[in-house]
Amino acid sequence: MQLSHSRPVASAIFDDPNLVSCAGLVPIVSLAQQCGLAALAEKHLSLPTDRGANAGAKVSALVAGMVAGADSIADMALLRHGAMRSLFDRPYAPSTLGSFLREFSFGHVRQLDAVADRLVTGLHGRTPVLAGINGPVLVDLDDTVIEVHGYAKQGSGYGYSGVRGLNALIATVTTEHAAPVILGQRLRKGACGSARGAARIVADTLATVRRLRSTETTQAVLLRADSAFYGHPSVAAAIRGGAQVSITVRLDSTVKTAIAAIGEQDWTPIEYTDAVYDETTRQWISRAEVAEIAFTAFSSRKATEQIPGRLVVRRIPDLNPSSNHGQGALFGTWRFHAFFTTSDLDTVSADKTHRGHAIIEQVHADLKDSALAHLPSGTFQRQRRLAGSRSDGVQPHPRRSHHHRTRTGQSPHRHHPRHPDHSPGTHRILGPATDPAPTPELAMGIGLEHPVQQPISTQHADPRLTRTPPAAPRHERPTGTTRHQGRAITHAHTTTHLYFKAHNQIQLHTRSASVHPG
Repeated sequence: MQLSHSRPVASAIFDDPNLVSCAGLVPIVSLAQQCGLAALAEKHLSLPTDRGANAGAKVSALVAGMVAGADSIADMALLRHGAMRSLFDRPYAPSTLGSFLREFSFGHVRQLDAVADRLVTGLHGRTPVLAGINGPVLVDLDDTVIEVHGYAKQGSGYGYSGVRGLNALIATVTTEHAAPVILGQRLRKGACGSARGAARIVADTLATVRRLRSTETTQAVLLRADSAFYGHPSVAAAIRGGAQVSITVRLDSTVKTAIAAIGEQDWTPIEYTDAVYDETTRQWISRAEVAEIAFTAFSSRKATEQIPGRLVVRRIPDLNPSSNHGQGALFGTWRFHAFFTTSDLDTVSADKTHRGHAIIEQVHADLKDSALAHLPSGTFQRQRRLAGSRSDGVQPHPRRSHHHRTRTGQSPHRHHPRHPDHSPGTHRILGPATDPAPTPELAMGIGLEHPVQQPISTQHADPRLTRTPPAAPRHERPTGTTRHQGRAITHAHTTTHLYFKAHNQIQLHTRSASVHPG
């Protein structure tokens, strides 16, 4: 199919006032209202200035736009196409939503985490999105690098993949009857380490799972992760949260010593690539084998921080020897993959369950093909909001201190986000604010029909001359009145009066010095 040559098309838009391009938003927005999305955002978000007004409606608009396929601020214009105004009340302009996101700081992202946590609880009560949450639960933790382009991207850098981008840390929850659901997400700078902030997101995700589950359940939660998260902060956070762990370990000297202590008779063949099951012996004929040995993680730390468990090892033949060019080996060489676990599963089941951690890579692929297709904003905190960061952290309520209140009535408590204009620093830009959010009405300018024209001066002062300030204005008061009865005293009048009084004193001192030299 080709474009018409007789009628060349410069652009194609959807502007029919009687049609709706995204009719599927009706049940989605209805479900969001039943779960209280707008009310939760109004309750927990405390953005300053008028740009943070109507937070519930703006958050709902952003969610609806992303569900409809928008992955940038400009794409939010689809909420105003066709007959969308007939279905939804007051669809916001993209510039208004962009100004709203620009006000977000990290504290506001944490407030939004509280909103998302309570929204998931509402979804769980109305939909089977987390069916089977009271049974075995698997929590997968991993990070991925989202590629960005341009040096103006705040926070972008080169991470472990060698690609310039931003790093997203994601935690998913999987049950026997439900697909992976993202319960924790945090956008970080591209050059950060994978384990940065992992302990916090592990604790938040496990706390969310506890609130979703019944108090009578006895099934344990298993945390799965790769070797980048094998560290005491992450593992200890999972243990404190009441979860078991299954985390890949790095092959350091301690792990190699433990693997060498495994006897040859302890290895068991498992179902693996190219494996064949023997019905007679009821065993797998496979080149992959597994074994386990008792192991204490972080043995170099003090005794109270050491974590006992098991080291499960899988070995396969090394088919790519680095030496012996054409010469046969005297004995077989193996490649080892070990992970540390505190679960009570048997060796074969523990290995099979741990290998299922690869499902989170599919979650990464789905995100990069949809909501995280690209990160259009150059502001890092607004990227965090667009990425849909998730955790259960509740923003602490600020301490009320009347003598320290700012202009918006918010206290300077460290947990309460402050507006950039209220704090000193080099980040403040002098002059008018850029890209202001358009509003349908001006609070103090509704009665003005025409803009007030300011006179433009055509005289150009000589920069080499110092001009004498004009004489002080003289205010006449009626006869028989006191000094302040004839006019209203304001701050501007007081400042002008003091300025000209000081100027006259300087002029008088100069003339006295010229008359009486020395």
